[in-house]
Amino acid sequence: MTAAGTPGHGPLAGVRVVELAGIGPGPFAAMLLADLGADVVRVDRPGGAGIGVDPALDITNRNKRSVLVDLKAEDGPSRVLDLVERADMLIEGYRPGVAERLGVGPEDCRARNPRLVYGRMTGWGQEGPLAQRAGHDIAYIALTGTLGMIGEPDRPPAVPANLLGDYAGGSLYLVVGLLAALHHARATGTGQVVDAAIVDGTAHLSTMIHGMIAAGGWQDRRSANLLDGGCPYYGTYETSDGRHMAVGPLEQRFYDRFVDLLGIPGLGPAHKDPARWEELRAAVADRFRTRTRDEWTAVFEGTDACVAPVLSLREAPGHPHLAARGTFVDHGGITQPAPAPRFSATPTSVRGGPALPGAGTADVARDWDVPGLTKDGG
Repeated sequence: MTAAGTPGHGPLAGVRVVELAGIGPGPFAAMLLADLGADVVRVDRPGGAGIGVDPALDITNRNKRSVLVDLKAEDGPSRVLDLVERADMLIEGYRPGVAERLGVGPEDCRARNPRLVYGRMTGWGQEGPLAQRAGHDIAYIALTGTLGMIGEPDRPPAVPANLLGDYAGGSLYLVVGLLAALHHARATGTGQVVDAAIVDGTAHLSTMIHGMIAAGGWQDRRSANLLDGGCPYYGTYETSDGRHMAVGPLEQRFYDRFVDLLGIPGLGPAHKDPARWEELRAAVADRFRTRTRDEWTAVFEGTDACVAPVLSLREAPGHPHLAARGTFVDHGGITQPAPAPRFSATPTSVRGGPALPGAGTADVARDWDVPGLTKDGG
């Protein structure tokens, strides 16, 4: 077995997953399962996904193996169903109805394997007026109200890359659903379909905010609240070198330490009076502009003032805390986030680099006992 298929690494060792190749949240969900030890076989199409990323650098395909199957070929669906028969889970991210037309929909798969957990990853969901429409992360989160929460009040909403929708509202909810359904399948012998829609997951992420709105503790507009940048002691500030510091001393004792170290102790009481927030914000901003980011980092180092430097993606792996924890690892010449979370009895690791399309065909055919995967059938 290849390095990426080595069993015994992580709490999901022994779990078999078929991933029908796609882009975005589906591959990330499959990577997370692979990081946790599952044997993930990615079914790539001949010619690739067409997103322009060198497969050797696409680390969302780490810890997986890949086979090539043309689902539009006459024998394509049967080759995938041979894998499905031996799998615990399947992940697909097509528009509703496409998997069925290809012959690998839920009914086709569960006819071969009643215990299969069939995970469906979409933006709009399997049903509803928008189910058949194309879309991407930004449109999905726009409709949930979450995009409209983010940014300054006099500017358009800020775009949080595709982290909020694709990965938080999509991938993570799919994985939770798959694991819950796997637990049910192992207890009852019956699998089921998991409909993971980015609109559903992203809306769910805002549960606390909806409660605060109902309680009168949140205004439904940007940068007007405690946690959205409206509060002068929960936000970011520019330093003299054009970099930024993140500030979040919400509790009184942390706030007192913050204003003391920043050098504005006379404005301590201002945080309790929203009418003085703009005064406080201006004072905090003026002070941060007097020193560089690294100088302010040194000022707040080792304190409970809840202040941290805003690092770039390239800077983050070198931070002493993240380096000490091994939050990032180097594998195959690529610096990348390490698997998370961590387990005391079944540790995880990056076991293999990105699965190159088709490179695992022979090994998977042997390990899963599916000789038909190889071109000569054996």
